[in-house]
Amino acid sequence: MKRIILIIASVLALVSVYPVQLSVAAKNEVSAEAYVLTEASTGTVLDGKNADMRLNCGYLSKLMSLLLIAEDIETGKYGLDTELTVSESVRGTKGAVIWLEPNDSISVGELLKSVIIGNANDAMTVLAEASERSIEDFVSRMNSEAFDMGLRDTVFFSPYGYSDEREYSTAHDIAEICRMLSRFEFLRPYFCTWRDFVRGGKTELVNENVLSRTYERHIGFKACHSDDSGFCIAEGGVNPSGTRCIAVVLGASDAEASFSAAKKLINHGFSDYKVTATMFPDEMLMPIKVRGGEESAVQIRLKNQSRIVVPRAVKELGTVTVLPEYLSAPVKKEQRIGMAAFYSGKELVCEADIVATEDVERLSFKYIFGKIAVKLLGRRCLVCT
Repeated sequence: MKRIILIIASVLALVSVYPVQLSVAAKNEVSAEAYVLTEASTGTVLDGKNADMRLNCGYLSKLMSLLLIAEDIETGKYGLDTELTVSESVRGTKGAVIWLEPNDSISVGELLKSVIIGNANDAMTVLAEASERSIEDFVSRMNSEAFDMGLRDTVFFSPYGYSDEREYSTAHDIAEICRMLSRFEFLRPYFCTWRDFVRGGKTELVNENVLSRTYERHIGFKACHSDDSGFCIAEGGVNPSGTRCIAVVLGASDAEASFSAAKKLINHGFSDYKVTATMFPDEMLMPIKVRGGEESAVQIRLKNQSRIVVPRAVKELGTVTVLPEYLSAPVKKEQRIGMAAFYSGKELVCEADIVATEDVERLSFKYIFGKIAVKLLGRRCLVCT
């Protein structure tokens, strides 16, 4: 049986491949049915309550719709200046609208502005049909991409976020959608606008998320309310060092409570946590012996050097590296060999895979014969000289 080697070390900053929830408690309790606070670049969960509880999230569902549209703009399916023709599908649109009529022509930029700032459902219809052949196909894509993102507690039945008892998501899943949205810088001017006009100044848009006007760290996303969902907000903020935090609050009692909770959570993230670059040298990992291979050992490394989120009070992390005493050939490049676990005191901060840097083939008769032949030929040449 292979023996396992434990190597214990101490370094200042390490790698985050599997981020785990950190447990610095928020300074004040957040009054809401569920909430979560994450760091955007790593997805690390910093704080939360009922973060994986399935709830009706109201119009926050539109954030998934916006993610698909942003992807289509980025890939060139259409541009912000592309003019789209409104179809018959806008007739009878419920909820917020900009009063589009069939055969109207309007740019993608104005439609996007109308959805993000004004929550306009008729504008959402036009964009969804530009991305896919029908609303049904668009919703199917929403669910498919949500599944691909690992969002197992989210189901959509429309691109609008209409009240539907079958539709649900979680604070954590909404935060993941926002994390993906935060990559699209061309959306930020829309998310950061509180009041604007479209259709030649005839239609006014007012953002329900007042943090777009009052919170200096605001970078986006959305606020909404309904009888079923209560008051909800997905809010993003950035500090002077460029660190971004995302707070999602579901089921608050009123608008002020949701806005206050989102600000409190984001400020908590900035004041109590820091993001640092990795500094784990491969030289700390010695080669692993290989039995029955064409090489006697294989070099190893951490699979990913990345960024990590740690409490500000942490000055040093302890490391436990778990590796086998030897490997049996064959060994494949990028094969998982072991793992490294990083601790702040007794608390697990993150884990990382350790992988092989190269292939090591199994020792074969052909390989052995070739080696013997080379040695024999070398000796014969020496005798001849």
